This record gives sequence, C-alpha cells and structure tokens, in this order.
Amino acid sequence: MTPFVAEIIGTALLLLLGTGVVANVVLPGTKGNNSGWIVISAGWGMAVFVAVACVGQYSGAHINPAVTLCLAAVGAFDWADAPSYILAQMIGAFIGAVLAYLAYYKHYAASDDPASKLATFSTGPAIRSLGWNTVTEAIGTFVLLIAVLHFSAPEATSVAGETIPNGLSSIGAIPVGLLVFAIGLSLGGPTGYAINPARDLGPRIAHAILPIPGKGSSDWSYAWVPIVGPLLGAAAAAGVHQLVAS
Repeated sequence: MTPFVAEIIGTALLLLLGTGVVANVVLPGTKGNNSGWIVISAGWGMAVFVAVACVGQYSGAHINPAVTLCLAAVGAFDWADAPSYILAQMIGAFIGAVLAYLAYYKHYAASDDPASKLATFSTGPAIRSLGWNTVTEAIGTFVLLIAVLHFSAPEATSVAGETIPNGLSSIGAIPVGLLVFAIGLSLGGPTGYAINPARDLGPRIAHAILPIPGKGSSDWSYAWVPIVGPLLGAAAAAGVHQLVAS
C-alpha cells in the first residue's frame, strides 16, 4: 500500500468512526442518543486508535495536515511529500463523512434540527467568538503535536523492513488514542476540538454537497477557524520543539 492510499484510508476511517459517534449521540432515534460529551470524546479517541493501527505501518498515519506540516517544519518529514499527504487526507475525510452519513441516513431524515445535522459533519463553537475559538483550536493542536514530537520513536519501520515517515503512529495507536480522548475531555468543550484541518473541512464540504433534507447552512463563516487554529498550534509546537532541541 502506498502512503497516499494509506492516508486516504486512515483519514476515511478516522472520519467514519469520529463523525459516526457524533451522529450516534446527537441524531434522534439512535441507540446512543443523548449519551453525552464523554462518549463523543472517547469515540474520537478510538477513531484515531483504529486509523493509526490500520495505516501507521504504511504512511506513519499523519491523517492530519497539521501533523504533516509540523513534522516537515522540524525536519522529520520531507516537504516534497507534504502536498500528496494533505490531498490524501482531504479525500479521505470527505469519504469518511459520506460513509457516516449513509450509515445514519434514516436518522438524518428523522431530524428537524439543522444545527444537529451540521454538528455530525463539522465542528462549531459553544460560544461563538472567532478569535478565542481559534486560540482554543491552536492550544489543543499544540498539545497533540508536542506529544508527537517529544514522545515519538526516532524512526519507524514497516512490516517490510522499510523506514516510514514519523506520524501519529510514532507514539503508538493506543497512546495517541488516549491523548486525543484527553484533549477532548479537557479542551474540546469550547469548539468541539477539530485539531485537524481535514477533519473539519472535508466533512463540511460533504455537508454542503450531500442532499440532506433540511440541512441548513454549512456555516462557512466559521470554517476558517478549524483550519487556522490547528495550523497555528502546529507552528507553535514546531517552534517550541526547535527551541528545546537547540
């Protein structure tokens, strides 16, 4: 499996399981309806675990443009490979969101709440303050990437014995899943913690395109926050890492 295909599959799994748990909690008539934020945070942690476990040996399991760009910035990943990784992540995020929609198709039809339908695809703030929402996303992403940079193995080896790029897999599938769970519990409340531009933008595009009855707006005025915030957090993590390393 090529890294490009691996990043598509890994990010698709991440979004299928991640947006799927949100749909299970917020859409009417599901088995998990109203089961709460802890379930959502745990679901995202497990989604990351599954994605990393499945594709880490092939691509390093970046599954997040912020991870890719941060690793490139500190010299742990080749800049030339970054565009293909990010493209694959966006494709995978879109596919995963569409699959989750199909899995919950009848429950979308049963809902008359446009906000809940959008929440199953993309993030949104509990209190809308775009500047502070950006700060929240930056801090959450900073925590994620500091862990990746400072608890990672120096290199990873595929099943074929080849060196593969560092990524989320470098700290292990279970630890990174627990890390994402912890970030959700502690820092996810204000914005729903995208901490990943592809996680938000790919599904938001899917929401805009899919023929979801009564879906309402895709809230494009907020869409830049879960892109800019994670990128700022990635830059800060790279800067701190370089400072500490020097």
